[in-house]
Amino acid sequence: MSDLLNKSTDRRSFLRKGATAAFAAGIVTACKQDAAAKSATQAPNGQTGGTMGPHDTMSGATAMSTADAMDAMHEKGIKAFPAKTAGKGNQPLAPTLDKGVKVFELTAKKIQWETEPGHLVEAWAYNDQVPGPQIRVKEGERVRVILHNELPESTAVHFHGLELPNAMDGVPFITQPPVKPGQSFTYEFVVPNAGSHMYHSHHDSAKQVGLGLLGAFIVEPKNPLPIEKVDHDFVFILNDGAHGYTFNGKSFPATDPLVAKLGEKIRIRFMNEGMMIHPMHLHGMHMTVISKDGWPLASPWKCDTLNVAPGERWDVVVNCNNPGTWAFHCHILPHAESEHGMFGMVTALVVQNSLST
Repeated sequence: MSDLLNKSTDRRSFLRKGATAAFAAGIVTACKQDAAAKSATQAPNGQTGGTMGPHDTMSGATAMSTADAMDAMHEKGIKAFPAKTAGKGNQPLAPTLDKGVKVFELTAKKIQWETEPGHLVEAWAYNDQVPGPQIRVKEGERVRVILHNELPESTAVHFHGLELPNAMDGVPFITQPPVKPGQSFTYEFVVPNAGSHMYHSHHDSAKQVGLGLLGAFIVEPKNPLPIEKVDHDFVFILNDGAHGYTFNGKSFPATDPLVAKLGEKIRIRFMNEGMMIHPMHLHGMHMTVISKDGWPLASPWKCDTLNVAPGERWDVVVNCNNPGTWAFHCHILPHAESEHGMFGMVTALVVQNSLST
């Protein structure tokens, strides 16, 4: 009887394993077919991206022709860089003064935005630019930010990273009512902690931030550290929403290069306003990481690839000691390059040899 039970159990086990293997084989086949189909899909900015499907083996003139065609597309993008487009985001916003208070006005509305040459998208923008204007103040100053809502839905502004009084936190139904279409709302506070911070919508935020309601809020410290003394200060806002993969609202080849002279020191403030992680990789030189989320690091450290997660801010300095044009890009490769060439999250650090400029 025990032998019969064992044989029956073994048979059921064999059938289950066989069925599982057949099901798995079906999934593998379907996945291979799906991968082949997806090789023709497009990345968010309209370029072909993602993993490439299986390729036919070619030789001779056919292979050469295919290679030449691909190389021509890659070369065309590189030669177009930096390409001109309408509109420029992250522009400094000059305040007005009201009895010692710095007053900044932000108007949120729909616009058309050119992310790369000829590619227009709908954007929800502050002051007609993506990212919104850069607000730069000093630690301890009193500021007033007035939001005017010209959008078709309610919104609000959250000052990401600033340790503000609760009433100024900008989260509808938790700290304030939503700012409805046609309404305005005033935020006022003494700027607390220094560092690299952000401001963005906190209402329907996956949509509104993805469409462009975001910007940099830089607080300069009362007593800068020696390591913070640089020749150039660059703000690098990453996004991966409705406009595709962008640096400061633009996709390669329309991204701006970072330019410095040989021997200069630059600061780069990475801010991830997107929904994905972006490991930022600089060729030719290392980055020294000096602060995280606005807080100085007790022990700065070196890297050439820095993982920037959603909501994070990382500050780095680069000693520009290696002349040339150096690629600078997200190292999740489908965010930066396809068979059509470079796109999306790609720019360059240009270190000019002062003897030849």
